[in-house]
Amino acid sequence: MKRVLVTGAAGQLGRALIAASPAQWQCRGLTRAELDLGDARAIERLIAAERPDLVINAAAYTAVDRAEAEPDLAMAINARAPGVLAGALRAYGGRLIQISTDYVFDGRSALPYLPGDPVNPQSVYGVTKAEGESAAGPEAIILRTSWVYAAGGRNFVTTMLRLMQGREELNVVCDQIGAPSWAPEIARTVWQLAALDRPGIYHHRDAGQASWHEFALAIAEEALALGLIERAPKVHPITSAQYPTAARRPAFSLLDDSATRALLGDGPAHWRDNLRRMLEEVAG
Repeated sequence: MKRVLVTGAAGQLGRALIAASPAQWQCRGLTRAELDLGDARAIERLIAAERPDLVINAAAYTAVDRAEAEPDLAMAINARAPGVLAGALRAYGGRLIQISTDYVFDGRSALPYLPGDPVNPQSVYGVTKAEGESAAGPEAIILRTSWVYAAGGRNFVTTMLRLMQGREELNVVCDQIGAPSWAPEIARTVWQLAALDRPGIYHHRDAGQASWHEFALAIAEEALALGLIERAPKVHPITSAQYPTAARRPAFSLLDDSATRALLGDGPAHWRDNLRRMLEEVAG
């Protein structure tokens, strides 16, 4: 039986990974309290004690704007920790699966980004995640994904639901294009890649694409249909310039996942369908 450690076990993807873990694998989740990824010696001690066959690093510093003011902390967790994990695992023949992001790209492409396209991050968060990919090394499995959400997590969908319950009008950015990704579907892809045990860079996203504004409109429509809000607010489109943030986001960060899907022999559901499934879970 393979032994697997999942970091970030209290996060939305960590919870989904543990819930979907194969019965034939022994899976243990690690919260921040159990493993501080900013502590290299703690990582090395834990790997030496556990000797896992696989570590899925779903933990990250994900406060994109706050990272601009806390680059050292973001660097320690997102960039250095994957290298420490990979180095510690190498001594025991273990594999690292490193979860990464669409924010490693600059958003200037007119086509969806391929796994082999050059990275050019525009924010501290993106820089640290790109460096984390490099630190993980060629023996790692790296899975980039985008716009992650799940029931019970802190994400765009749950934020929109909260705001829509108390406001009649909202402004949402319309000139950033990507693809939502439901955590349980990401988890399914991660476990499939773990079973194949083939190092490389892979992409995962739900089918289709959207702007944040289009995503918000869909959340309002689905939430209203499920009775999660009493009435749908007016959702006004605004530009990124009208909503300045500390960190610069890519204007277009759609990931080309065709190679991943061909390798796994499947296809993801459309983001709108997965959004409905997530909201049905919230509605109970």
